[in-house]
Amino acid sequence: QVQLVESGGGLVQTGGSLRLSCAASGRTVSRYARGWFRQAPGKEREFVASISRSGATTYYADSVQGRATISRDNAKNTVYLEMNSLKPEDTAVYYCASLGGTGTYEYWGQGTQVTVSS
Repeated sequence: QVQLVESGGGLVQTGGSLRLSCAASGRTVSRYARGWFRQAPGKEREFVASISRSGATTYYADSVQGRATISRDNAKNTVYLEMNSLKPEDTAVYYCASLGGTGTYEYWGQGTQVTVSS
């Protein structure tokens, strides 16, 4: 069983930066690609970024391209999301997820709130 725990959220001002962390437990977790998603109030959950199991390949949503960097440390079973030049529209609950054997995002964290004040 894989468990994901996010941390690093909080209140930041427009233009600020933050770094989210997602620590995973489970002996197979380093085998899978991981991703970050977010859900703003009244909106559907949306993709933010993903990273391959080796870390060599990353993808970003257009809305964060150039402002976000996803990385991973497999020795620590941890994935990070750094975001810069934050905007009020980045306000959301951010979720970490991991692919599983089915090739879909099977495992999800509980989420961490990010609020960007204008």
